[in-house]
Parts: sequence; structure tokens; C-alpha cells
Amino acid sequence: MRHLTATQIARLLDVDRTARPYYRALAQAVRGLIRDGQIPVHVRMPAERHLAETLQVSRTTVTAAYDQLREQGYLGSRQGSGSWTSLPDPATTSDNPWLSVDDDGLLQLHCAAPPATSRLQPAMVAAVEDVPRYAMGTGYDPMGLPHLRERIAARYTERGLATRPEQILVTTGSQHAIQLVMSLLVGQGDPVIVESPTYPHAIDVARQHGARIVPVGISQEGWQLDLVSAAMRQSGARMAYLMPDFNNPTGALMDDATRAAIVGEARRSDTILLIDETWAELAMDEVPRTAAMAAFDTDSRVISIGSASKLWWGGLRIGWVRTTAALARRLAVQRSAVDIASPVLEQLVVARLFDEFAQTRAERSRTLRASRDALVAALREHLPEWSFSVPRGGGTLWIRLDRGGATPLAEAAAHHGVRLAPGPWFGVDGALEGYLRLPFTQPPQVLAEGVAKIAEARRRGPVGPRPTGASLIPTV
Repeated sequence: MRHLTATQIARLLDVDRTARPYYRALAQAVRGLIRDGQIPVHVRMPAERHLAETLQVSRTTVTAAYDQLREQGYLGSRQGSGSWTSLPDPATTSDNPWLSVDDDGLLQLHCAAPPATSRLQPAMVAAVEDVPRYAMGTGYDPMGLPHLRERIAARYTERGLATRPEQILVTTGSQHAIQLVMSLLVGQGDPVIVESPTYPHAIDVARQHGARIVPVGISQEGWQLDLVSAAMRQSGARMAYLMPDFNNPTGALMDDATRAAIVGEARRSDTILLIDETWAELAMDEVPRTAAMAAFDTDSRVISIGSASKLWWGGLRIGWVRTTAALARRLAVQRSAVDIASPVLEQLVVARLFDEFAQTRAERSRTLRASRDALVAALREHLPEWSFSVPRGGGTLWIRLDRGGATPLAEAAAHHGVRLAPGPWFGVDGALEGYLRLPFTQPPQVLAEGVAKIAEARRRGPVGPRPTGASLIPTV
């Protein structure tokens, strides 16, 4: 096995000597060198004592750095054989940094994306075997593969909403679906209603198209019908973007009576409803049975969007739009300026995953419930002053702080190793400063560690040098 000397490692390292704790900064630097390929995989690292002497730090510091690298999967070791470099398996270890830590070494508690389901890898292997049947064609299908559209339509029909494949457009993720619909139907200055709080990237799209944002406040208890109705009438809203199924971030679930009433008001106000069902399949507890929002539609004004990201994995980048067949075709023409069609292999993977839909949903429900309960327990132990409702589905807690603002708390938490999503990210014009969103899509032990760090940040404030750089992972 090849080996690197302490001098060679020291020459590659660029670690701020004032960083605290130094062992974490050292581990992060070594990890970056391994991920960048500057330190190859399967190379023996120098003994802890030799590296400590060369770096002029204590052996305890290097030992702690090596221990962290082993925990994260970047070092392997065996008694009498030393330590060698490796790369973690991104699909297995619960404390894997590819899932829980970003490039700054911070726990990713700003992002509500879960890791891949265990069903993903077998589905990928099977999908590769399906590829030759499609390879004789061009690979471009702006509407999406017919087989996948059939599976998505069948799932809507199972939910009580009769749907034909022609009504489905496959997109490259739900964000792409939002972008397509708004680019076709929203113009400069058009009023667009959004919940407050809501999914922040939907606000980004509306602003990108010059829309006038009309926020309507909701709580963890749900929607106030009179506020939604008044906003539609008074603003003359062209569109309302709503997330009735385990709203991100509040976790609220809209009942059928409210769904029917909002669709009725949209009909009277001539408002298009863009309904985001990204979290719709992720109930963890027994909840009242609800119909899809489009089930109450009588004049084709409800457009539904869904995604493979939360049930299966965000890396698949497959979403869909359910609408009229005519509008689906118009959207397919509209996408030609963006991406022409979604990747064939990913579509085949998702089609395969639909074959094990019930099993996947049960698995996801089980893991999310365990993580939710761990997060709730940690918050009640370390931060009992904070208030929140425990959602029965979705992937996030919407927390009301007892004092101070979420933005300065997020600044302090970054110094203590956690990246947070403060309330204003989910609102308009700086509102919601008294709130914080915490996802429970990470493993329980990651969440417990994260809450302990948040509590420490709240007590002590910023400590040590401020982390540099910004995460490129979206706030989903």
C-alpha cells in the first residue's frame, strides 16, 4: 500500500491556525484533500505522532482529527496496520457527512431533503436493464416516458382522482414544474398568492417573472378560509400557490371542507390554483383521509405538481404536473427553451420505484417518525422554552422562539457547527423573524447533536472565527 509522509501531508494542508476547535478544521482540510483527489484513496496516512510533530500541535489534536475522519468514513484502520484513506458509502452510514454535513463542515439543518430510500439501488440496476428498449429512439420525450406517465396517472386514480396519462407532464423535479407553470401563466405585475410561511423557491420563481407577491398568513393549525378568500377577491390574484398536504414548513394538513371552499372561491375569483403535493404521501401518523385538491375542481383551474424527491430521493430530479391534456401539451412546448425533456434513465428508475410504492412509503414513514420523535425529545430537553406543534406528516418542525430573532441565532449556530433556516427565508419582506424551521429528515443521532449545538449557540453566541463560504444546497 502506498503511503504519505507527515511532511508531504503538511505541505498539502492549508489550515487556519486560529480555527477552533483546531482538530475539526484539520479533519475538514484532510477530508477536502481526499474528496478533491489530492490525497488518493487507499493511501496509508502518517502516524498520529509523526503528523503532530510536523504540524507542531499536540498528538491529542491529531488523534481527534483522525477519529472524526474515521467516523465520517474518510479513514479506515486496523490494529497494527495504521490508517488509510477511503471514501464513505453515501447510502449506508447514518452519520455520513455526505448526508449530514456540508462543505463548511456544518450539519445541514437548513435543508429538508431526506437521504435515498433503500429501494433506490435495486431500482437503478433494474432500470439500466430497461434502457436498451429506449435506446433506438432519440431519448427526447417532452411529455415524459409514456410508461412513467401511466404510473403517475394510476397513482392519482388510486387517490380517487381519475387521471389519464395525457394529463401528466414529467418534469425535471418539482421546482422545474413550478417554473414551467408560472412562466406560461404568470406575467409581469400579476398578483400571485402564497402562504406565509411557504416554500421559498416558489417565491423566487414568482419574483423572477415579475409577479406581485400577495402573502396570506397560515399557522401550524392551518388556513383561515376568510383570509384566503379575501386575498383572492381583493388582489384579483392570477394564481395562488398552495401546499395543502403537510405544508413546508408548518406541517399543516388542509381538511376537505377547506379544500372545497378554496377551490370554490378560486372559481368565483377566476384564480388559478397551483397545488404543490411534494409532501402528500408522507403521513407518519393516522390522519383524516383527504382528497386531492383537484378532486373539487369543476372547471380545470387546479394544477397539481408532485415529485420523487421526498418519497424516494432528491437526486433523481423527477417531478410532474397534473393538469388538462391541452395545458400539459402547452407546457411541453414551453419547456423546449429550458431542457427539452427529462433524462430517460431517471424516469425509468422512478417507474420502477412505483412498483414498490407502498413498501417505500412505509419505510419512509418509519424513518421520519423516528427522526421526528428524536428531534422533539431533544428540543424538549435542551430548549423547552421553544413552542411548536408536532406534525403528523411532512418533514419539518415550525418553531416559535421564546426570545430573540432567528437570523442572529442562525449566525451563532454556524459558529457552533450547524447551518439553520431562519423564519424570514419562508416569508416575504423580512417577516417571520420569530420562527425557525428544523427538518427531521436527518438520522436521529444527527438531530440530537444538532439540537445540542443550537442550545450551546443560544447560550454562548458566536465563538471563534465565522465559517466562510455559503452552502450550495437549496433550502427544500
